[in-house]
Amino acid sequence: MRASGGPSILKDLSNERIAIDLEDAVRMNVDALAVQVFVGGEHETQSVENMTRLIDAGYRVGVPVLGVTAVGKELTRDARYLGLATRICAELGAQVVKTYYVAEGFEQVTAGCPVPVVMAGGKKLPELDALEMAYRAVQEGAAGVDMGRNIFQSHAPAAMIQAVAKVVHEDATPGDAYELFTELAEGAAVA
Repeated sequence: MRASGGPSILKDLSNERIAIDLEDAVRMNVDALAVQVFVGGEHETQSVENMTRLIDAGYRVGVPVLGVTAVGKELTRDARYLGLATRICAELGAQVVKTYYVAEGFEQVTAGCPVPVVMAGGKKLPELDALEMAYRAVQEGAAGVDMGRNIFQSHAPAAMIQAVAKVVHEDATPGDAYELFTELAEGAAVA
């Protein structure tokens, strides 16, 4: 469950607060709480405090926290930055960290993080490109992927989620997963 929030589109998105009541999260039987951390951003201290407060509260009730490395307009998306951001989240107690994929150095990002790393899908890509990115991320150490808009903005979301699962859980090549996607997408269009 997303646990941090604040401004929507017209203000600085990094100015977030904790946006849930932990008792509600427990009542809803959530598997984890997700909180964005803006390392290097204007509201870095506030976002780190949001995360550490949720981690402490989560430990008390047995709910893990996913630290999400947020990348604003002024922050760099490279392996050095993402490696630092993931380690900060993990070293402050996040049990899992979600971060963006970078073509050069993602292996160092995952290897340098002492907890499992989940790759964030980022902007919408053509389906084959998204499957290739998911494949590379898992091959380079990601424990999983969160493909978000690369699934729900696909012209065949149900087919895309199955293709992504094939890459992540069955070690399928991007080509094989894309073939599955195409077959399933065509079958869905006929039905």
